[in-house]
Amino acid sequence: MIEVLKRPLVTEKTSQMHEKGVYTFKVQPKATKEQIKSAIEEMYADEEIQVVSVRTANYLGKPKSRYTKRGVSKGRTPEYKKAYVQLAEGQMIDIYGEEEEA
Repeated sequence: MIEVLKRPLVTEKTSQMHEKGVYTFKVQPKATKEQIKSAIEEMYADEEIQVVSVRTANYLGKPKSRYTKRGVSKGRTPEYKKAYVQLAEGQMIDIYGEEEEA
């Protein structure tokens, strides 16, 4: 089985979504919603995470150009796929690696 999840995406916007139980991950472009759901549940099996829904979005790479001694060099940034994972009510994923102190 291919590695479905590449890494979690941590931005200001996604950090605000964590309060609602929505987490974002960068995933393989050919990964399906079912594969993403099972990968999340398997990865966080010790926390008994239950995924309610998965939404995906494909992003085209941005065009970039730079000026060099040989002229203008044009290209694109890599394309990627983003997955929005909605967890069941009251569940959380520890993205930052911090453990809660009791």
